[in-house]
Amino acid sequence: MNDLQAPATLVCIGYGFCARVLAERLRAQGWHIAATARDAEKVDALHAQDIEAHVWPAADLITALPKRTHLLISAPPGEDGDPFLAQYRDTLLTQRDKIEWIGYLSTTAVYGDRQGGWVDETSDLTPASERGKRRVSAERNWLALGDSLPTHTFRLAGIYGPGRGPFEKIRRGTAQRIDKPGQVFGRIHVEDIATVLQASMANAAPGTAYNVTDDLTCPPQDVIGHAADLLGLPRPPLVPFEGAEMSAMARSFYGENKRVSNERIKHDLGVTLAYPTYREGLAAILAAENHLT
Repeated sequence: MNDLQAPATLVCIGYGFCARVLAERLRAQGWHIAATARDAEKVDALHAQDIEAHVWPAADLITALPKRTHLLISAPPGEDGDPFLAQYRDTLLTQRDKIEWIGYLSTTAVYGDRQGGWVDETSDLTPASERGKRRVSAERNWLALGDSLPTHTFRLAGIYGPGRGPFEKIRRGTAQRIDKPGQVFGRIHVEDIATVLQASMANAAPGTAYNVTDDLTCPPQDVIGHAADLLGLPRPPLVPFEGAEMSAMARSFYGENKRVSNERIKHDLGVTLAYPTYREGLAAILAAENHLT
């Protein structure tokens, strides 16, 4: 894996969980961080963290890109695909000589339901959910630019990490171990996402898609049960899927069942996952929590 040159600028369109973790790593290496937010209050909060922040839409940010810019797109798509590209496509093309790398954060939902079968980056995109269909549209809008912009697509599995995982639900007594025979999900620790993104920046291959998931696709109730064990709390009882109380969004996830290969990030980018399964990831989160208390 090649080393990234610093300093450079990372521009985050949307400053969510993944963007924040990547930005914190790069800022520690001397990078300048810029980001968009939806309202002035969030912009003020980012300024307090010494981040150049702009209220979306942010034409002034795009027209003033510095040399050696890396662009991370993490804002969700709308009905017409990626809103950033829809609004700033032509402007972005005029700035292309300043952009070394673009990362578009997508989802493994683009593959749809495979009844537990395997997919890789060469598999057809057959999304079943509206969420997946919008991601496919956004991916294609970016790819339509061809060689004009150095775009890379990252299809993320279920994201977890500090403050975002099963522990709080178990502590509150709201966690469910939902039993749908044969159902499996993939997941990925946010720190491993940042590792993959950094590796891609150092080994740019425009037009390439990467699956970002760990090594163990498994039933979701296994994760909840293991998390309860780590906390020393009773495992929530198994609840049949048909009778489980869930939001429409949560229930929609169970309409897709697949195993996603992560060989490309290992072979092409040389990535070694810090948390190859949820066991290592959850243990590290809990250890960090205990260290802070």
